[in-house]
Amino acid sequence: MAASSGKVVQNVFIAQFYQQNRQFGTQYQRDSCVPYMRALPPFHGGKLAWTSNSSMQMRNLLKYQNGFVNRRTFYCNAASSATAIPSLDKVDFLKLQNGSDIRGVAVSGVEGEPVSLTEPVTEAIAAGFAAWLLDKKKVDASRKLRVSIGHDSRISAQKLQDAVSRGIASAGLDVVQYGLASTPAMFNSTLTEDEAILCPADGAIMITASHLPYNRNGFKFFTNDGGLGKNDIKDILERAASIYSNFLAKGYSVKASESVKKIDYMAVYTSDLVKAVRKAAGNIEKPLEGFHIVVDAGNGAGGFFAAKVLEPLGAITSGSQFLEPDGMFPNHIPNPEDKAAMKAITQAVLDNKANLGIIFDTDVDRSAAVDSTGRELNRNRLIALMSAIVLEEHPGTTIVTDSVTSDGLTSFIEKKLGGKHHRFKRGYKNVIDEAIRLNSIGEESHLAIETSGHGALKENHWLDDGAYLMVKLLNKLASARASGKGVGSKVLTDLVEGLEEPAIAVELRLKINQNHPDLKGRSFREYGEAVLQHLGNSIASNPKLQKAPVNYEGVRVSGFGGWFLLRLSLHDPVLPLNIEAPSHEDAVKLGLEVAAAVKEFQALDTSALDKFVQP
Repeated sequence: MAASSGKVVQNVFIAQFYQQNRQFGTQYQRDSCVPYMRALPPFHGGKLAWTSNSSMQMRNLLKYQNGFVNRRTFYCNAASSATAIPSLDKVDFLKLQNGSDIRGVAVSGVEGEPVSLTEPVTEAIAAGFAAWLLDKKKVDASRKLRVSIGHDSRISAQKLQDAVSRGIASAGLDVVQYGLASTPAMFNSTLTEDEAILCPADGAIMITASHLPYNRNGFKFFTNDGGLGKNDIKDILERAASIYSNFLAKGYSVKASESVKKIDYMAVYTSDLVKAVRKAAGNIEKPLEGFHIVVDAGNGAGGFFAAKVLEPLGAITSGSQFLEPDGMFPNHIPNPEDKAAMKAITQAVLDNKANLGIIFDTDVDRSAAVDSTGRELNRNRLIALMSAIVLEEHPGTTIVTDSVTSDGLTSFIEKKLGGKHHRFKRGYKNVIDEAIRLNSIGEESHLAIETSGHGALKENHWLDDGAYLMVKLLNKLASARASGKGVGSKVLTDLVEGLEEPAIAVELRLKINQNHPDLKGRSFREYGEAVLQHLGNSIASNPKLQKAPVNYEGVRVSGFGGWFLLRLSLHDPVLPLNIEAPSHEDAVKLGLEVAAAVKEFQALDTSALDKFVQP
């Protein structure tokens, strides 16, 4: 298995600087799978700058260094002395909620982004989850609950893992650390029944911020019922705020956790993936023998897939890249929706003449693929491909997707595949919960999937697992060859033949200025809803346009051979506008209709739309 390393910086000062700060020098133990060695960003005249693939820049090296030195002075990890007492600031915990996740800034050094996920805050959140879990499970005093903890490759991972462990242990629960892990594996740990590896866990916490920049981090929570929802997260944060207020009143000190155990759960998780492919191929030991498959993990947590899943199945993985965990993400953003990321895996496939390329996001709950010709299998194409596979297994089933999927995808699912397309809201948890709801009222659904690459199957406990999605593709390759029906990624490409794709597909972001007087005291959400209501009313009287008869989010309209959707962002003061059309001219016509309808809303920044519709 070959893997490309990150860039190397030849600067003694920077090397010494990183050695002085353990966050940059930490090495994972054996249970974390691989060493945590990262490439460093280049040094330019007192600044640590990103490469051309990055959008961020660390402005001031001295400030950046001092931020870590100060944190090292004030905060201790679980193994350290409990003598250092950090100063505590007041925190609005509810601002850390990001839908069904918690996210914040965990590393100082980026101008205008103060640290919000401090160790005391993190410990309070973990203790809040422990309290929530105790209430939910309602076990008797004779049994101790246990919580598994894993993390992705971020540079703040070890520090936060220690703080989470202390918070869980402080509530009297057992702590099981997995080290470097994937989000799907953490949910799986609540389902696995094997006391030898301390499973099942009663609850699980994944420390991750998905594809966000290096300085961010966050938490995802699971029980055997699945990922926690928005109301659960709010409950946990309210509990955390109460616990933190006690820190403010009584003082806070770092105390080592004594009930921490360490398990290599990723070995169990990857073994299950291997077994799934072998079973699909008729229990052949190496069903992928001779297949050349390259993996791009983007320096996230997905590097295991090459050596622990593909190679045991017989696949050749030479040319795989960025498998080493590196929380600075020096090569590209680990995101299957990112153009630079998809270009990187596409080039790797072509350069190595591989049969297939696979790419993951940071915590491996999203994925995409590239066929042997360099054709990307992501977004609508990935949904079409997964729909074809699932509808072969479950004819007529309902495919639930997010709101920005194309009209061509609807036609493909319903007319070619004989399924039903249920277009719902953005947000992977929304899509999954909707599929579960449909099943509960008697409408069979086996797949819930977003254009972002989040995909969950009923057969896999409705877990959005990027590795499992790719296993479904591997199953198809292996079973097709075993039955003599084809070899190589053409088997997959043929499944999406007939999918109509637009010539033009754009997303424009219209930001709401929350300080503009036109809001008149309203929240950005109320203002955004007013924009959508006005747009809907304007469309109703326009004979050239037709509103979607069934729509669950925003305003979706067809016209000029294409469509547009204007919706309110789940979390931010933004109205994303998606437009798809058979030509740029038709896309501009749709854009002009939106521009005319929203022009009176002065707090709405339409500059991106104005630029798009300019002749």
